Amino acid sequence: MLLSSGINFGLRRTWPHAFGIAFGFGVLLAAVGLGIGLILERYPLLFTAIKVAGGAYMVYLAWRIATSGPINESERRGRPMRFSEAALFQWVNPKAWVMAGVAMSLYTEEGDYVTNVAIIVVAFCIVNLPSVAVWAGFGSAMRNFLNDPAKLRIFNYIMALALLLSLYPMLRV
Repeated sequence: MLLSSGINFGLRRTWPHAFGIAFGFGVLLAAVGLGIGLILERYPLLFTAIKVAGGAYMVYLAWRIATSGPINESERRGRPMRFSEAALFQWVNPKAWVMAGVAMSLYTEEGDYVTNVAIIVVAFCIVNLPSVAVWAGFGSAMRNFLNDPAKLRIFNYIMALALLLSLYPMLRV
C-alpha cells in the first residue's frame, strides 16, 4: 500500500500514511500485550469479525489500487491514506494482529511483564518507521519509471494482486 501511495502521490504526501502505520501498530501491539489478545482468545467470534472486516477492507484497497488512474490523474482524483486512517487500519489489518500476537507470545517473559511489553513496543516502533519509509520512498522513486500509463496499470494490477495474496494465510486459518 505504501509503495503504491508513494508512486501515485509522492513521498511528501505519503508521510502521514507511513506515520499512521507506525503509530497505529505501536498502539495495537501495546493493546495486545496488555490484554486485548486474551479477550480475543476468549471471544473468537470477535476475532473472526475483525478478520472479516479487515479482509473486506483489504479487498476494497486492492480494488482502489488496481483501478487507480495515471499518476497525474491519481493526484487530482484521489488522496493518500490519512494518518488517522492508516492508524485505525492496523486494527482491522489481519497481518498486524498476527504479528502483534506472535511478537508478544515470543518475546515477553513472566517477570516484569509490563516492562517487557513496553520494550517490545519501543523496539517495533524504532524498526517500523524506517521500514515503512523505505516502501514509500521506493514508490516515490519509481514515479518517473511508471509515468507511462501502461506500465503503471500493470504495476497497479500486480500490487493489487499482491495485496489480495497477502490475505491467503488468513483464509487458511
